[in-house]
Amino acid sequence: MKVLLTGGAGYIGTHTCIELIKSGYEVVVVDNLCNSSADSIKRVEIITGKKISFYKLDIRDKNALVQLFKRETIGGVIHFAGLKAVGESVEKPIQYYENNLCGTIILADVMREFNCKTFVFSSSATVYGDPQTVPIKEDSQLSAVNPYGRSKLMIEEFLQDIFVSDDSWKIAILRYFNPVGAHESGLVGEASNNIPNNLMPYLSQVASGNIDKLKIFGGDYDTPDGTGIRDYVHVVDLAGGHVKALNKLNKKPQILKVNLGTGIGYSVLEMVKAFELASGRKIAFEIVDRRQGDIAISYTDPSYAEESLNWKAKYDLEKMCQDTWRWQSQNPDGYNNTVK
Repeated sequence: MKVLLTGGAGYIGTHTCIELIKSGYEVVVVDNLCNSSADSIKRVEIITGKKISFYKLDIRDKNALVQLFKRETIGGVIHFAGLKAVGESVEKPIQYYENNLCGTIILADVMREFNCKTFVFSSSATVYGDPQTVPIKEDSQLSAVNPYGRSKLMIEEFLQDIFVSDDSWKIAILRYFNPVGAHESGLVGEASNNIPNNLMPYLSQVASGNIDKLKIFGGDYDTPDGTGIRDYVHVVDLAGGHVKALNKLNKKPQILKVNLGTGIGYSVLEMVKAFELASGRKIAFEIVDRRQGDIAISYTDPSYAEESLNWKAKYDLEKMCQDTWRWQSQNPDGYNNTVK
């Protein structure tokens, strides 16, 4: 089966390429490279020993997408493409809705035209907003608190409507918690062009000396140490969840909504200590005002993922930090480093 990965040159996309190829799938990647690098695909080819069909295009370009579907026999789509920074989404809501929501509508329309109805969607735990209780379960109340989360929630509702209108679709909505880590080879990982939006790459940039200190957004949350608590999941575990979802969808038409996380919450200060141990470096930090759109605590109940997909996170926090530091140490300039 040939699987199209939109945004497949990005952080989660590259790791999912690797896991799909290991599981016997063929992959085709499309990416507009607005926040990724084509060099990541070359590195995936080094890791897997397989040539990957790559198309530089924007999924909002319907004509280009149609031409791709005419050229490639696509059996299913894993949809990663989208803008993903919570803070930026608050500043640029039009850009986020236009890119994330409109892009998905165009993609689904082309899929329908070519009778390709297997769809795995990269959603987010942000669709739960500020949860009333934790751990978060799949039937917890949905209430996104920022434009990024709302764009994901709108797409989920759009996909639900598609399935209601035509139950021959096979749809998996995967709600990620906080992806971290990198491939153990050190060849692919999370690259940031500017100051990172996510904690783990920010920590690695401070540890490597590229950034003076970590800014912790909020030290007065109702948590044991005052900093926000999140469920961090290794990106390789997360990638494996997509393979499991695809395998499940191949059995019959259905719509699945599944949380992917470890079920363990760590505070920002706990993450700082863990990264100091993994890197052997001291992490300087300062606590600043809360960031608009952030919440205090978010971690999942992972039991439904195990029940429905036979998926369970394997890697612990130590492994997450070690793999992140290996990636950072070997690639201080991200994908600008040449790999032979």
